[in-house]
Amino acid sequence: MGIVVFGAVFVDIKGYPLAQYIPAGRNVGRVVQVYGGVSRNVAEDIANVELRPTFVSVVDHTGISTDVIDQLRRHQVNTDYIVRSDDGLGTWLAIFDNMGDVVASISKRPDLSPISKILDEHGDEIIRKADSVVVEIDMEPAILKKIFRLAAKYRKQIYAVVSNMSIAMERRDLLQQTGCIVCNDQEAGLYFSEDFSGKTPEELSEILYRKIIQARIPRMVITMGDQGAVYAETDGIRGVCPPQRVDVIDTTGAGDAFFSGVTIGLTYGKSIAEACAIGTRLAASVIMTDENCCPRFQPAEFDIHF
Repeated sequence: MGIVVFGAVFVDIKGYPLAQYIPAGRNVGRVVQVYGGVSRNVAEDIANVELRPTFVSVVDHTGISTDVIDQLRRHQVNTDYIVRSDDGLGTWLAIFDNMGDVVASISKRPDLSPISKILDEHGDEIIRKADSVVVEIDMEPAILKKIFRLAAKYRKQIYAVVSNMSIAMERRDLLQQTGCIVCNDQEAGLYFSEDFSGKTPEELSEILYRKIIQARIPRMVITMGDQGAVYAETDGIRGVCPPQRVDVIDTTGAGDAFFSGVTIGLTYGKSIAEACAIGTRLAASVIMTDENCCPRFQPAEFDIHF
């Protein structure tokens, strides 16, 4: 099974300005449509390191969903547990500025309730064979509880990916049971009800260490954009992972790629510092490439052994 990823599929509609972006103005630009969704991105990112993950998800009955599944299969993602439902595909509409950052977006979430039936019928088989489990932590609580219960039964580590921190904050009891949480500094500020703006990476790593002890979270990583990332574990390990300098085309997907690298590293025996370094390299590869170019790596490039 490899790493098993649970979550949603989205169609991303992205608008890029050709001239200087004018907020609230009529901007001439280009509009592209690509396949996205945090969990779908993570599954594909893991597959790009030749690790053949399994993706458990829902799509609809359209040709777009057929294309999504076909693309995942081409990347050697196991799609045996993707089911079709009338409202199974999400949509994300986003506008970018000249720096490649999102300035406005609207998201329509899909109905993921069919995953509950997948778990009822195949959950033991899926989790028992998994190397580790990735969950989109803002899924419905009933689905999450089934996944966490099975992971505990088979002693599998769960890694939480955040797509909406406001919803994820309602899952604090489950977040305490994860192997690692990865989020950005703004999301971490929401979670801990504190403003982290202006903090240096060194300052934030010390703050994070104290915060996770209070929150009873075993391990957490916070990304800080061009300042890199910071990490901390409740056993006292904490530090800073420096960024990799790149020419920015589009920053969306970079956070998902970073999370994928951290998950890969921790799943296959790396330290948190080494896992963050893998995440940084994967994130840089996403930022430097366009929507239709997906770099592929070998596990040996990251010194990963099974």
